[in-house]
Amino acid sequence: MQNNIFSIGFTRLVNRVFFVFLFAGFLSCSKKPVDTVYFEFSKSQGFFVVNEGNFMYGNSSLSFVDLDNQFAHNQIFYARNAAPLGDVAQSVNIRNGSIYIMVNNSGKIYVADDNTLEFKGSITGLNSPRYLEFISEDKAYVSDLYSQSIHIINPLTYEKTGEINLEGGRYHRSSERLLLKGDTVFTNSWSNGKEILLINSRTDELVGSLEVGAQPQSMAFDSNGKLWVLCDGGYEGNPFFYEKPQLMRIDTRTMEIEKVFFFDLETSPTELAIHNDTLWFINRHIYRQSIYDSQLPDKPFISSPYPDDYGGFYALGIDPATSHILVADAIDHQQNGIVSEYNGNGELLNSYQVGVNPGHFRFKK
Repeated sequence: MQNNIFSIGFTRLVNRVFFVFLFAGFLSCSKKPVDTVYFEFSKSQGFFVVNEGNFMYGNSSLSFVDLDNQFAHNQIFYARNAAPLGDVAQSVNIRNGSIYIMVNNSGKIYVADDNTLEFKGSITGLNSPRYLEFISEDKAYVSDLYSQSIHIINPLTYEKTGEINLEGGRYHRSSERLLLKGDTVFTNSWSNGKEILLINSRTDELVGSLEVGAQPQSMAFDSNGKLWVLCDGGYEGNPFFYEKPQLMRIDTRTMEIEKVFFFDLETSPTELAIHNDTLWFINRHIYRQSIYDSQLPDKPFISSPYPDDYGGFYALGIDPATSHILVADAIDHQQNGIVSEYNGNGELLNSYQVGVNPGHFRFKK
C-alpha cells in the first residue's frame, strides 16, 4: 500500500508519532512476544501475515498466527532460511504445498514450502509484483504496480513465460487485484488509473474495460456474482485524481454499473472484503453493510482507538471458517504492528504482535 500514496502514508506517519506514547497502553493487548524459532505449520490452524516493512529498508517479513495456541510466530522466512525476505512484501498465495510471496520493490516472487517455509526457488524478471492469481496448474498471472502489463508465470518451474499488454485507453493501466471468474480475469488499475480491465485467460489478451471511479483500490465478488469495487478517489495534491471515493456494484454479464455509493471527499476508504453477503471495508475504522443496503453505514462496526486525524486501521481480513474479523494496525509504521481478532459481534478475542506494516492475510486451507 505504499508507493503511489506516499503523501498519505507520510501524513499518517507524522500524525501517529505524536500519539504513539499516548496510546502505548493499547499495545499491551498483545499477549505473546515476538519469536523467531523455526516452526512446522502442517498441523496448525491459522493464517499468514505479510508484513510490508518500510520502503527501501529491506525489512519486510512473514508471520504465522497459530489460532490453536493463540501465538504469533514472526520472521518465519528468515528463521527457516537465514535470509531476509526483501523490500516491501505485498501479498502471498498458496497452492499445492507452496507459498508464493510477492516482494514488491525487490521485483521478485519467493516460493517456499507452506508448512516449513523452506526456500524452493524464486521468480524474477518482474518489475513491481503485487498479487498472484492461479489460472491452471502451470499458469498464473501476476499484477504489477508500475508496468502496463500482467506477467504470466509457470508456478511449477518458477519461470516467467510471457506478458499481457494493457496499454491503450485514456488512463494509466497498471494492475492490482486479480479475480478469476470463468475464463475471465478482472483486474483494477489502481495506481493513477480509473478502469476495471478484463482478460481472457485462455488467450491471455485484454478483451474489455470499464471506466469506474478514481483509483479502484480493491474489489470482490458477492454471492450473486456481482463485482463490487472500492475506489479511493486519489488524494489532495495528486496531479491525476482527487475526487469523492466511491463504492460501486457492477453486473459482470453486461459490465454495467448498477449502484454507486459516495464517501466524503476527505476520506480514504480501503480494503474491501465480502463474506456471507456482508461488505467490509476500512475508512479509518471498520465498517460493514449488507450487499442489499441502500446507503453506506453511518457508524463504525469496530472503532479505531485513535483520533481520526491520527489515521486508522491498515489491513482487513475475514476468517472464512469462523467469520472472525482480522484487523491490522501499523501503529507508527516503524515499530512492529498489531493484528487483532474480533468475533462476529465486534468483540475483541485476541491480539498479536507481528512485523512492521502488516498489510495482508492469507489463511491456510
